[in-house]
Amino acid sequence: MLPPAAGKTAVYAVTGLVLGGRTVVVSPTLSLHRDQVAHLVDAGLRAEVLNSTLAKGRHAEVLDAFEAGDLDVLVTSPEQLARPDVLDALAAGEPSLLAIDEVHCVCDWGPDFRPDYLTLAVARRRLGHPRVLGLTATASVPARQEILELLGVPEACVVVRDPDRPHIHLTSHLVHSEETKWERVAREVTELSGDGATGIVYVTTRAHTTLVRDRLRDAGIAAEAYHGGMKNAERARVQDAFMAGEVPVVVATSAFGMGIDKPDVRWVVHGDTPTSIDAYHQEIGRAGRDGEPATAVLFHRPQDLARPKLFASGRDAKPRALSTVLTAVRANPRGVAIDELADPAGLSKAALARAVPGLVALGAVRQLPGRKLAPGDALGEDDIDGLAKEAAALVTRRREREQSKVELVRRYAEATGCRRRTLLETLGASRDEACGYCDMCDAGRAGDPGDRAGLHESGGQDGDPVPGEAVRHDEWGRGTVTTVAEDSVVVLFDGGGYRTLSLPLVREKHLLQPA
Repeated sequence: MLPPAAGKTAVYAVTGLVLGGRTVVVSPTLSLHRDQVAHLVDAGLRAEVLNSTLAKGRHAEVLDAFEAGDLDVLVTSPEQLARPDVLDALAAGEPSLLAIDEVHCVCDWGPDFRPDYLTLAVARRRLGHPRVLGLTATASVPARQEILELLGVPEACVVVRDPDRPHIHLTSHLVHSEETKWERVAREVTELSGDGATGIVYVTTRAHTTLVRDRLRDAGIAAEAYHGGMKNAERARVQDAFMAGEVPVVVATSAFGMGIDKPDVRWVVHGDTPTSIDAYHQEIGRAGRDGEPATAVLFHRPQDLARPKLFASGRDAKPRALSTVLTAVRANPRGVAIDELADPAGLSKAALARAVPGLVALGAVRQLPGRKLAPGDALGEDDIDGLAKEAAALVTRRREREQSKVELVRRYAEATGCRRRTLLETLGASRDEACGYCDMCDAGRAGDPGDRAGLHESGGQDGDPVPGEAVRHDEWGRGTVTTVAEDSVVVLFDGGGYRTLSLPLVREKHLLQPA
């Protein structure tokens, strides 16, 4: 986990050279593919792209070159690694390193999620278990654990560098009415863009992109909408116009992000409360890439969190039901419609939809066009019950983490002390001092972080827990401290999700001990 512009391309390029052999790089966008290959070639490496833009003949040529050892690095997409023919060809080249750029995409199962990210653990097995290197600018403590689990490398080494973006001023406004929120968003954007400053408004639904765009246009601001449901040509037009400075404001969902490296974005406004701290940190990182002062403003309406909370609180599919699903899938090697599987298994369509990513991640099923499932590599003759049990446990952990993400976002948006300190601690970076560059610090309400000696240093008898510290509770077992405030501490427990504990009681009764 390295900050933007820290040289992630160099990290996997050097790693590949040290290990020897060939490197496969998974990267999410076509624009990133082009940029990364250009940098690698400039550095003297033999690099090529493998993606959907290549003609069939050129596609085969690139695979042949990789197998023959004529390439050092192949940059591709998760969709390519979901193709058995591509995996077979790459496996013949015996790659020594599988590098996954923007690795947080593995656990971002939002509305613009690409399910083939879940097949990367399966792809790694097919490639002969090469070394794995994941790279991102943002991954909270629960996100890191989920990434390692979904990639099948739970014991991997995690390297974290300071995620702070100190030149971005942080503000959150609490609003209670939908209409009031949009009025204030339009007013805020008008003020921020008054001197021609470029910015992005993030919202969570496609309908909101057009709603806010129209309001801004009514206010005299040249704004465009952008979301994953638009045609590729229209999305490219909006992005190109924004990058060229022809459109000063884009109203977008999270689909507008990776590959947007415009240095002079001066502000980012969130009209909807984001679904996770990871998404929020990624999105505000579009501002101030030139190192100059920038502004991030969040409009937090508590009701906005109801939808992700509802998703996170649904009933999970049980192992027996998933065994029924897997049995039906195995009997239909050409694929069976997902909608036809729910009723026989006694599942609602929503519960089955939540379970499918877990089945895909384990390699039990493959997703086909037309919302169909086909048998995956792991769906053998005798292990259906074991796969079903493992998938059910994965889905349950996923739901608990989704609930936790909602609470972390709420904690940031409703922070009672330095907002930057709260943000950084949810990302696993301890910060004792107040930042002096957020709305809470501006108002003289930075708060007291308490004694940050840490439980390990004191043997559990003195000092307060610190973010990122491993602890143990008599009832909930092992966990990781996420945030510490004046009167509370939030811990992510391995088996029980997030718990908020009273800090005075933790001190008095020694509720947490070093793990």
